[in-house]
Amino acid sequence: MISLKVFLALTIITGIAYPLLITGVAQIAFPAKANGSLVMKENKVIGSKLIGQQFDSIIYFSSRPSEVFYNTMPSGGTNYGPTNNQLKQLVIERKSKFIAFNQLDSHLYIPSEMLFASASGLDPHISPRAAILQAARVAKARNFNSNQNLQLKKLIKELTETSTFSCLGEERINVLLLNFETDGIR
Repeated sequence: MISLKVFLALTIITGIAYPLLITGVAQIAFPAKANGSLVMKENKVIGSKLIGQQFDSIIYFSSRPSEVFYNTMPSGGTNYGPTNNQLKQLVIERKSKFIAFNQLDSHLYIPSEMLFASASGLDPHISPRAAILQAARVAKARNFNSNQNLQLKKLIKELTETSTFSCLGEERINVLLLNFETDGIR
């Protein structure tokens, strides 16, 4: 009987009270993050800052590839090793597509995040270099004038996030936010 009382007490404490307390604290201290870091446009959710999306239109910056087609259930990569021939073929195909889509020189260095899918398949970021390589295509597709081209380059610089704590990770740009802000260039 005592074990049943302890079980019920711990269930209430750890299964109900503690999660409600933590959820309440998160809602008060970090409401945007607690609700999924959602991006809104005209009172509609267009995505999350935390989850990558596919952008195929020439007027938008492309995200990095995803082996799960940006599906959160289940997320994941291919687990291909560096000597796997399928991975090598995927990288060659992705490089060719990226170069053709962006009308780039075939000898140009393409950032690795545009060639390899992330481990989760949901990474929302690309490097500033990858954004710069796509900027001419986006500007041309949107018929930007020279002033709008300058705004686009400035936007890429402004949206570039530095490495966390100046030592973890690399500079990056959230593709959803970049595309959202690019829509606002007039």
